[in-house]
Amino acid sequence: MRSATQRTRRRGWTAVALALLCLLAIPATSAAKPRALYWGAWVGDHLTGTEPPWDMSAVSSFEGYVHKGLSLIEFSAPFSDCSAAPCSHYPFPATQMQSIRNYGAIPFFSWNSGFSGSGDESSAGLTAINSGRYDSYIRQFAEEARDWGHPFFLRFNWEMNGNWFPWSEGINGNGPGEYVAAWRRVHDIFTAVGATNPTWVWCPYADTQRRLTPLARFYPGDSYVDWTSLDGFNWGENSVNPLPWRSFDSIFRRSYREIVRKIAPGKPMLLAEMASGGNGRAKALWIRGMFKQIAANYPRIRGLIWFDQVDRGVSWPLETSALVSRAFSRGIRRHPYRGNRFYSIAESPIRPPR
Repeated sequence: MRSATQRTRRRGWTAVALALLCLLAIPATSAAKPRALYWGAWVGDHLTGTEPPWDMSAVSSFEGYVHKGLSLIEFSAPFSDCSAAPCSHYPFPATQMQSIRNYGAIPFFSWNSGFSGSGDESSAGLTAINSGRYDSYIRQFAEEARDWGHPFFLRFNWEMNGNWFPWSEGINGNGPGEYVAAWRRVHDIFTAVGATNPTWVWCPYADTQRRLTPLARFYPGDSYVDWTSLDGFNWGENSVNPLPWRSFDSIFRRSYREIVRKIAPGKPMLLAEMASGGNGRAKALWIRGMFKQIAANYPRIRGLIWFDQVDRGVSWPLETSALVSRAFSRGIRRHPYRGNRFYSIAESPIRPPR
């Protein structure tokens, strides 16, 4: 039987141990910093009549609504211009890339095997790439990218798990396995010419209804992908694509978990196209929920790009309502979203911000 002195001594040591544990735990919690994120927009022509980066004053106009510089600016181009016969290939957009870099953002370039104007849809298919039809063009494009020499994100043939683009398997003569083969072929050409400055972004569409093709079959492999990504929209009720109103979490949760747990657990992720429809108050509430969800439940997301465009009559821009732009502005001010301070970024592949 222990004496009263022994019991008192034991209680004293227990209290000391608990106090030490608390002292050790408090600094660890208080010293932990929120993870940093890139943020940006794919701004349309509704602000100045011309999209950035062809008109960088549109970025200044957009910045005036959100009150913070962008660290990512997205723009896109297909392989070919078929607005006049014969079709011609688009060159690497070095001037536009440099305009974005001069602003202090990182270019986020969405490049696809399609065409502008009227053309033969089969020319945008995966079989055409895998046959070698575009090898010389891709090689020239890659050499021009190498010669520009600065880091940029390259999102190639996105939303491949859907059926609305001519590079999706199951349509346009594209067979099983051709998406991965085409991705690797393009990537290998860049590697062969020494174009190591692109950061390769693999980007499916967030599958909220389990109706799209499973994602794993389209993943090119860890050695061919630097970042993963997702596109997703809260469409709500509209005449183009009427769907139920969905929260950020209900749109992205399933696909996010599949990618970060099973497909590419070692890769950082960003959201390359995302937005919400709706009126001012509802859209503002959605945005506030988005920022809370990303901070609390999506640790692998290290960047987001708002789709700031009017597309087929659906109004996604933040500037359509003071409530909306204010909600977004508060979100990027309160959380560690980086501004346009990347004038001299040199690392490739690009790492998550610190």
